[in-house]
This record gives sequence, C-alpha cells and structure tokens, in this order.
Amino acid sequence: MGNFGDLEKASSPADSGHYQADEGEVVVTKPGTFMGRFVDSFKRNPNARMVTIAMDEQGRPLKDQPPAEPALAMSLKNRHLQMIAIGGSIGTGLFVGSGSALATGGPASLIIAYGLIGVMLFCTVHALGELAVAFPIAGSFAVYSSRFIDPALGFAIAWNYALSWLITLPLEIIAASITLSFWDGAAKVDGAAWVTIFLVVIISINLFGVKGYGEAEFVFSIIKVLAIIGFILLGIIIDTGGISGQPYIGAKFWTNPGAFHNGFKGLCSVFVTAAFSFSGTEMVGLCAAETANPRKTLPSAIKQVFWRILLFYMISLTIVGVLVPYNDPQLLNGSGSTDANASPFVIAVRNAGISVVPSIMNVVILIAVLSVGNTAVYGSSRTLAALADRGQAPKILGYIDRAGRPIVAIGFASAFGFLCYIVAAGTDIREQAFNWMLAISGLAAIFNWTSICACHIRFRQAWKAQGHTLDELAFKSQATVYGSYVGVIFNILILIAQFWTGFAPVGYADMTSGELVENWFMAYLAFPIVLISYFAFKFWKKTKIISIHDIDVTSGRRDLDLSEILAEERAQQAAWPWYKRAYKLVC
Repeated sequence: MGNFGDLEKASSPADSGHYQADEGEVVVTKPGTFMGRFVDSFKRNPNARMVTIAMDEQGRPLKDQPPAEPALAMSLKNRHLQMIAIGGSIGTGLFVGSGSALATGGPASLIIAYGLIGVMLFCTVHALGELAVAFPIAGSFAVYSSRFIDPALGFAIAWNYALSWLITLPLEIIAASITLSFWDGAAKVDGAAWVTIFLVVIISINLFGVKGYGEAEFVFSIIKVLAIIGFILLGIIIDTGGISGQPYIGAKFWTNPGAFHNGFKGLCSVFVTAAFSFSGTEMVGLCAAETANPRKTLPSAIKQVFWRILLFYMISLTIVGVLVPYNDPQLLNGSGSTDANASPFVIAVRNAGISVVPSIMNVVILIAVLSVGNTAVYGSSRTLAALADRGQAPKILGYIDRAGRPIVAIGFASAFGFLCYIVAAGTDIREQAFNWMLAISGLAAIFNWTSICACHIRFRQAWKAQGHTLDELAFKSQATVYGSYVGVIFNILILIAQFWTGFAPVGYADMTSGELVENWFMAYLAFPIVLISYFAFKFWKKTKIISIHDIDVTSGRRDLDLSEILAEERAQQAAWPWYKRAYKLVC
C-alpha cells in the first residue's frame, strides 16, 4: 500500500528514515517490520501541501516563485499515462450507450456527432496538456478556474466534478453486480455479496496509492483496447461476407432503413450521448501532479487522444453502423446502461450467428465498469484534496500521508461506495433518489471541458501580458489558442442541445407533462445548481474575476527556467530525419 519503506518525498528531500518538519523538527522513523512501515505510512507528511504557492506579506503570490514541491507520490510512469490516455474514456458509453444513440439518430448521426465531439475534445485535451505540463499541480483543471478566472467559478465547477465521481462510485458498483447476472450461476448469488467484493477491490486498489491506480488502469485499458481491436477486425470480416453462411452486408443499412433517424433532433440527441461517452478524457491531466516527469511523458500521452478518437471511436462506430440497422429491436431491449444484450457490438456479432461473443463482451463491460469505479475514487479524492488546500473544502480532506496519498479524501470517497447497499436493497424510491443525486452533477464533464478551454485562453493572455513568450513553454497545444475558442463554442452548443433534447426529447408527443418536466430536470438540474454555488461562494467570499495582469503564472511550476534545456532539445529535434519529426508530431 504505497511506498511504505521510502519516506523520502519530492517535497522534502531528506534521508531515508528521516523527515524534516516545517519548523526544523526532525521526525525519525525506523524501518522496522512491515507492519511498522505500514502504520507509519499513514502518518501525516509534515511538509505536504497539495498546491505550493509562496506569498508575500500581503498574501499575494510572489512573482519569483520557488519550484513547486508536490506532496503526492510521483509514481506514475510513461506506460501508465499512455494507457490512461488511450483507454481512459472507453467504457459503457461506447460499448452500450452507443446502441441507444444509433437507435435514436441512425448511423450517419452517430459518425457526425462522435466526430464533432472528437474535434472538440482534441482541442480541449491539448489545451489541458499545455496547462498541465506548465503547472503539474494536484487538482489540475479543478483548480485552474480558481487561478485563471475566478475562485467562485473554480469552487462551483470543482465541487460539481467531485460530486459526480462520488455518486458515480456506488452506481458503478451496483452496475458491476448487475452485469454479473448475465450468467445464470452468478445470478443465483446474492447481489450484496458481489457488491461487497467489488467495493473491497476498488478501495484496496486506491489504498495502494497512485501506483495502484495506474497499474489497475494499465491492465483495464489493455483489455478494453484489445476488445475493440478484435471487434474491428471481426466486424470487417462479417461485413465483407467472410463468415460462413452469412451474406455480404456492405453499407445496405445506410439506405434501408437509412442513414438518419428522427431528423435534426435525432442528431442533437446523439450529440449529447457522444459527449457523455467521452467523460473521463480529462483524467490524464489530473494525473500530471503524480507523474515523475510530466514535461517528458505528458505531451506524448496527450497526443494519444487523436488516435483514441480515430481508432476506438470513429472506426469502431462506423463498423457498428454498417452491421446493425437503427431499427433493430435489440438496441432498446436492454435492462440498463450495462446490459450487454443492448450493446451494438454484441448485436452485430450475434446477428452473424456467433454465440460466444456476448459472454466475452460482458466480461469487457464488467471490466469497463470496474475501471470507472476505480477512476471515481481517484478523481474525487484528488479533487477534494486540492479543494481543501485552497480553503474550498474541509481542511482535513487535504491530509497527505507519508506514502503520498490524500488518505482522508480517499476514505471519504470510498465511504460513498457503501451507499450501494441502499440501492442493492431495492425499491424504486431509493433508485429514483440516486438518479436525482446523479442529475445534480450530470453536466460536470461539460462544465470542466468548457472551463479548461477558457482557462487556456486566459492563461495565454496572462502569459503574454506578463512578458513571456510561447518559446518558454515546454509543450504548446497543437490546436493553438484558437482551438480553445472552438472548444468553448462546442461545449456551449452541447449545453443548448442538452436543454432542447431534455425539454422536448425524441418521442415527447407520447409523454405526459409530468414525465416531460422530470426528464428536463434530470437532464439539466446541474446547471442551476452550479449557478447557485457560484453566486453563493462569490457573495460569501467577495471574490472577483482575476485581471489578466494579476493572474499567477509562476506558482506550481516544477522548473521555473527551462530556456537553456528547451533550446538544446529543440536544436536536437531540428536535426531529426523527417519521419522521426512526423512520428513525434502525432505520438
């Protein structure tokens, strides 16, 4: 559980077995037994702060900051970041949710909507990459709004994001137990038993610290990636008539029943579904603070987003669109968002007469669900600890132990997992209560993506206004600052589409007024709550929008002067052959 024997932190380079406290006190720890090291690892790191900011006597950030001193364990390696970037957002939204999107909008809407969202996310993740490489601080985008725009906005968006993960955890654990009911033998076991097993597994992974999270996501992502690659190859064989006894399909389903369904509203509905399918893409930025050398490893991970969007979403969904007609009744017959029977990936292969694939896909969906649960604890705990450090959450949540874990925040996030027993106990009222809780933070990803792009725009303005040049940045967004403007516009369009499809969804003529009102509030409740949180915090703390010249562009940087290093590296890159430069441009 963490690096118990090694108490040396990046924030306090002391000898092994010693720890330098804030006021000169030396805390001596003896390696001792495994149990002694285990217990000792949970003690507070006396120097730990999630976000190091040097202040003057008036409480203003100093212009000449010391290098950042991260309190968290910087244990993530390049391979962890690569797989988190590639497979991080591959989940039930793709495997199952794309089925309802196909039924609502048709195959053309599926490709158009996911492609447009992919363009927006390419811009957004590159903007996040530029910020995270420059400021690899704990909390990442959860605190950027507070630094670059307005502390009140940072408070509202970060808390909404943390709540979304806190509520997601018990729901994903329940979803995992439901997924197991696919098999008759597992269905006979009490659901509470499966819930307990999954809860223990997820909590244990996160108690191993960021390295535990990284290793788990590394394995989960490999399995998900292999599953999609296998489906793409099998789908091509099926479509071209390579399965014995099955005819050539080609693109006939694009003409009968058609490429579009439900017109423009169908496209907008798919637009919204696609946005939520990509939730979790931003997690690679949150990992920057716990990466040994983000300047070297993060740019490569950020560039993987292009390949993830192209290969795992666009190609796989194109194959889904040619193999499954949008009027296939199986698309809407699933019992929930994790039911493999409603997955277009499963339906495509089942229609080809291959019966073993549903079980294999159900395993993949189960792994995807556990991956989301694992990410829920990681994402919420780091966000809460960063909020605590900025005085926007209870101070105790910022407790960092000597293994570099925000252990109290992890415990708080894990405690939410026990709410799964309430849902597992049944009753429609309890499940409805959880649905409303999830609705409170249902737009969290959209708010975060918008804030990331807005923060990038503000950072670039402040960076230039305070006399800096882009050559001083170790990584620059390939989408440039104009890509961030595109990202803001796209996210606003998603909010508009969500408002419209929530207020008047496809088939709303057959719904009662009560069902329409409930549907809209479930879809849009997060928006007024974020507004209330923003204005309440602004009124209470009397915050103001930070002027461009007052934005802090120095604290949180691990290396304050990289000019010589970057000049040398760029000179070496200029001598690379063209094929190596082309490779490094996209990988």
